[in-house]
Amino acid sequence: MKKKILVAGGTGYIGSHTTVELQNAGYDVVIIDDLSNSNIEVLDGIEKITGIRPEFIKLDLKDKEGTREALKAHPGINGIILFAASKAVGESVQKPLMYYRNNVVTLVNLLELMPEFNIEGIVFSSSCTVYGQPDPENLPVTEDAPIKPATSPYGNTKQINEEIIRDTIHANAPFKSIILRYFNPIGAHPSAEIGELPNGVPQNLIPYLTQTAMGIRKELSVFGDDYDTPDGSCIRDYINVVDLAKAHVIAMDRMLGGKTEANVEYFNLGTGNGVTVLELINTFEKATGVKVPHKIVGRREGDIEKVWANPERANKVLGWTAKETLADTLASAWKWQERLRERGIQ
Repeated sequence: MKKKILVAGGTGYIGSHTTVELQNAGYDVVIIDDLSNSNIEVLDGIEKITGIRPEFIKLDLKDKEGTREALKAHPGINGIILFAASKAVGESVQKPLMYYRNNVVTLVNLLELMPEFNIEGIVFSSSCTVYGQPDPENLPVTEDAPIKPATSPYGNTKQINEEIIRDTIHANAPFKSIILRYFNPIGAHPSAEIGELPNGVPQNLIPYLTQTAMGIRKELSVFGDDYDTPDGSCIRDYINVVDLAKAHVIAMDRMLGGKTEANVEYFNLGTGNGVTVLELINTFEKATGVKVPHKIVGRREGDIEKVWANPERANKVLGWTAKETLADTLASAWKWQERLRERGIQ
């Protein structure tokens, strides 16, 4: 019997790429998504890549009874990967209650329902935002770096959700969890059948950058050039989305295979390389030959100055490594943007 995974938020950016990798690894996938920041046509892309169309339920996971009915209709789910969440730092500062309701209620509903359906484990999509602005001695960031007060409601929902998982499992919940703290996922599947396609104006850097390079947006705003970094712009650790997706399959294999060393495990997923926003733009221009009109504007509330990963624990314990180069990853994002143009979407 194939093991069955519920991918919550599976038509979204990281969820769709992870669905592909789960199917390639022999898992059955059921997606629940409310399509609030994704598109149903993503299922076509997944099917083109893998030859399998995942089961799909359009549902808001904040609806606990609806979620219960969905789990009843799809018995035998072994594990959950929770991506479903609002995910933009800037927007969260403007709309905090939306972020707390979407991100926290969704998790609580799933955790309450898991024992009812004998679901063995949950992989939680967390973020390096839980580390806040690490002190210089904690860069690059290991899993042992202190959790700092969040600089945005988005980051705070990730901290709160990690605590909720930890407290629930500490109270002898009959399941396990692996918490994956991502750095900055970018790029698209090399087939250009799926990629990052936010609804409306992008809240994240790369789709805004590629739309600007395509002429859809006038120019890209770089928030701040007066940070304590080599060129004054923020430093991040940009990780290829397919590399990131593969880590979720390894985490699920580990949990369902009974190989975890604790009931809650934490892993940082990054490349270990810090890159400034201006370096990223420069690398994109070199990789694609396309110029990106951009301007420096003031700092954005909630942004962290610099953060990049020490991924050694994931490398050693999970046997996972980020393999794709930044240039190839940015080229894949541009190939995806070109495909969207061909399809008349953007």
